Amino acid sequence: MTRRPQFLAAAKGAYRAHGAVVVQVRNRQDGDQTVHIGFTATRKIGGAVVRNRAKRRLREAARALLPSFGRPGCDYVFVARDGTPGRDWGRLLDDVKSALIRLAADLPAASPAVSTDDAPPSPSALV
Repeated sequence: MTRRPQFLAAAKGAYRAHGAVVVQVRNRQDGDQTVHIGFTATRKIGGAVVRNRAKRRLREAARALLPSFGRPGCDYVFVARDGTPGRDWGRLLDDVKSALIRLAADLPAASPAVSTDDAPPSPSALV
């Protein structure tokens, strides 16, 4: 993700703050199954050197964990927090992993395929 509107759209989706990272996710629902990723760090966490270090660390964490815990067809934005640049690597990975797992649980599941037979609906579907 490179454009501001993409980041703003992801900011309107679900998010989880865990430890030294905030992860925002938006399910695009456009049929495209690629995962789009963005990284951001505000000036509140430090100067350019500190922000770049935080984003490099988040990129590596995303590279390691998104293939296992990311959902296809979603936009993910990783936001660095104050502790991101100096956080122990193992703890940072745990923070990102926990946020991704909780976000995956919060996202709605894919809608089931529509059945073409004329079977009556189940009693639980009528409620």
